[in-house]
Amino acid sequence: MLAYDYISDTSAQGRVLVKLSSRLSYMDRREEALKAIQEAVKLHQQLAADQPAAFNSDLARSLHNLSNCLSAMGHREKALMAIQEAVELRRQLAADRPAAFNPDLANSLNSLSVDLSALGHREEALTAIQEAVELCQQLAEDQLVAFNPDLAQSLNNLSNHLSALGHQEEALTAIQESVELRRQLAADRPAAFNSDLARSLHNLSNCLSAMGHREEALMAIQEAVELHRQLAAGRPAAFNPDLAQSLNNLSNRLSALGHQEEALTAIQESVELHRQLAADQSAAFNSDLARSLHNLSNCLSAMGHQEEALMAIQEAVELCRQLAAGRPAAFNPDLAQSLNNLSNHLSALGHQEEALMAIQEAVELHRQLAADRPAAFNSDLPKSLHNLSNCLFTMGRREEALMAIQEEVELCRQLAAGRPAAFNPDLANSLNSLSVDLSALGHREEALTAIQEAVELCRQLAEDQPAAFNPDLAQSLNNLCNHLFALGHQEEALTAIQKAVELHRQLAADQPAAFNSDLAQSLNNLSNRLSAMGH
Repeated sequence: MLAYDYISDTSAQGRVLVKLSSRLSYMDRREEALKAIQEAVKLHQQLAADQPAAFNSDLARSLHNLSNCLSAMGHREKALMAIQEAVELRRQLAADRPAAFNPDLANSLNSLSVDLSALGHREEALTAIQEAVELCQQLAEDQLVAFNPDLAQSLNNLSNHLSALGHQEEALTAIQESVELRRQLAADRPAAFNSDLARSLHNLSNCLSAMGHREEALMAIQEAVELHRQLAAGRPAAFNPDLAQSLNNLSNRLSALGHQEEALTAIQESVELHRQLAADQSAAFNSDLARSLHNLSNCLSAMGHQEEALMAIQEAVELCRQLAAGRPAAFNPDLAQSLNNLSNHLSALGHQEEALMAIQEAVELHRQLAADRPAAFNSDLPKSLHNLSNCLFTMGRREEALMAIQEEVELCRQLAAGRPAAFNPDLANSLNSLSVDLSALGHREEALTAIQEAVELCRQLAEDQPAAFNPDLAQSLNNLCNHLFALGHQEEALTAIQKAVELHRQLAADQPAAFNSDLAQSLNNLSNRLSAMGH
């Protein structure tokens, strides 16, 4: 009897600790939440050691929650270990009782995919989420009402993982199915599912934007914002964070279409909401405020308000420094990104020395991150090297600029060799810049070789996704024209710029606010080439 009472009390204590951890996590008291769930895991491990059949399910649940806690604090490696153990336990449980434990297994696989992706293990993440989707599809076939919400969430995550690997068409199909399921759920129970529908619309917007379908992407995020406004009107404490994030994304979509005034209005509202949220819960929302300030700076810069843009990004950097000081594993990536942006704004105002210092710090942070977690951060390092090259080039340090861009190209080649769909766009962009740096140093033949490779990559990309990559192809053709002309290949240069003008005409016809300036630039180049040839 005493042994039974001990087991009963210990089990109850474990359940209480799990609930306490969840509550503390919701209140953003993450250190306390972690301690509570670690204690719960320890208790469940003791119970499961003696009676695995009775307590392995509780242990798996605790490990799942432990993984969430660790991930939220930036301890990605430990989070992965915890969720892997949870998945293994749930596999064993589901093997014996699939009807009872397949839902839990699917849930843990979902989380496993997120943790794998955060560490850069994207192929493995895709495998995990595909298994989760398959389980959810089987469950939904038998119990539609009970498991369609889980299927919709898994499809949402599947879309994210496919997109991260460059499989944009498949990603779009997955998120469209998720949106459709959530529309059906929200039609029957709007109070329960409108928030989920808004999140899927948010991701649909991202997916459409990545494929160059900017008008449709705008429509999707506008619907998400409208849903979040309705939700936040009734429960501001619960839904203002989602509204702020959707406004952030709305600003990006509007800016991409050249609607700069509206984009500024949206991001200003997002910043204001995040300021209010951060004033009450700084630990929870300072990171979101920093990201909104980051986007505000970009929006202000695009409208020519460089001084205000600089103030916004300086505030973002300061917030990121504070966050990274307490939790470097979680926030050094955000700090590096903000420093990258700070460098751009300082450079735009002519503060070249300060710009160089900022980008050098960003590169150093990205080097450290890539050294520790290459799969996750090797893709960020080339972006910082790109900006470092630009900064050095502007300061007349052309040899150093060339070295930086060459390192970027080499990293992009390695990334594109493993995942061409995801990284060929970055490789093309880096080759474009390499051609400029080579030409500036008089290496014109090498510059031509680089831009020709960039054009070929852009042609291939534009064949598959013209809406997304015709702008890049047009810009590369513009640059190709310049390099050909510099080497005396005037007829070929004329052919290249004529094609660039044709592409920019098509783009400007559909989206004049976004592409009229590019068309003007190409026409100016065409005029110069024709004049030089006596036409």
